[in-house]
Amino acid sequence: MSKRDYYEVLGVPRNAPEADIKKAYRKVALKYHPDRNPDNKEAEDKFKEAAEAYEVLSDADKRAKYDRFGHAAVNGQGGFSGGAMNMEDIFEHFGDIFGDAGSPFESFFGGGRSRSGTRGQRGSNLRIKVSLTLEEIAKGISKKIKVKKQVACDQCKGSGAKDESSISTCDTCRGSGYVRQIKSTFLGQMQTTTSCPTCKGSGQMITASCSKCKGDGRMYAEETISIDIPAGVSEGMQLSVRGKGNAGKAGGPAGDLLILIDEIEHEHLLRDGKNVIYDLFLNFADAALGTSVHVPTLTGKVKIKVPAGSQAGKIFRLKGKGIPEVQGYGKGDQLINVNIWTPKKLSDEERALLEKMKELPAFKPSPGKGEKGFFERMKDFFE
Repeated sequence: MSKRDYYEVLGVPRNAPEADIKKAYRKVALKYHPDRNPDNKEAEDKFKEAAEAYEVLSDADKRAKYDRFGHAAVNGQGGFSGGAMNMEDIFEHFGDIFGDAGSPFESFFGGGRSRSGTRGQRGSNLRIKVSLTLEEIAKGISKKIKVKKQVACDQCKGSGAKDESSISTCDTCRGSGYVRQIKSTFLGQMQTTTSCPTCKGSGQMITASCSKCKGDGRMYAEETISIDIPAGVSEGMQLSVRGKGNAGKAGGPAGDLLILIDEIEHEHLLRDGKNVIYDLFLNFADAALGTSVHVPTLTGKVKIKVPAGSQAGKIFRLKGKGIPEVQGYGKGDQLINVNIWTPKKLSDEERALLEKMKELPAFKPSPGKGEKGFFERMKDFFE
């Protein structure tokens, strides 16, 4: 099922300022918050959908890419990946959107959401560069890459504890992960809920640390990660794979893997947006008499016919031989620009022949009224 437009999800126009986006997300998130809609799968899905939309639209870089490329710029490789998102991710990233300590909303939506098992800190993001050929960009590709990073300790399984008996219930919050406080405000006394300061919201305490990771819950190792890169990506575009960054400390959630796209320069073709350009060099005789030539494309060589009398600057179009839109709608073309090769050195015999030819009537320039200049021809192709 296709995703709804992020602006539609939050109910804001495409030119909405950052403050309006934050306000709109808070309104939608409070409406569908799981604490207000217990055991309501539809409300939970809308809550996650709103968080996914806000994560993209609240980030200037992600928003710009979304505005240009749509969901394909973030789906799978970025954002929360829809249903794969969990509540801990949302509260980890956007818990403050519901109000800081002391806010009247906190008693409903603050640390009160069960956070058992999230004692540790979220892992950091990893950034890598992936180099792609134009052929790979044109069709999309799945790659397996090896990344050296922090992974969960194989001895304690990321908990940081010596063994299961070394994990006990926090005495301060009695395992709930939060504590309630009575605070005086201008509205009178209000009950607020905050994360337990003793266990940092996990509801658990470690009495003896793992000997291998010293309680950190992580170790360095090399991991092979599979990534799917959609067709049509471009130089400098950044994709992300959620949860494939460094492991979190003491059982905390992992960070993300950020992938920067690097285009490898093609030997023969030049990319121009979704089109590719090829410079075809012909000698004067072939341009005058006409010929057939093989030209390289992103899917192999193709044969094209060059009509007799073809002029320098003539452009041939190979429909659909370019780069697809990153959203998957439409595909560019290959443009073949004709260049007439002029010899730089001539023998005496060659020079004599050319001297004789240039006096003939057919060799005198006589452009017709229908002949278009270079800029007019390019305008026709890109309008």
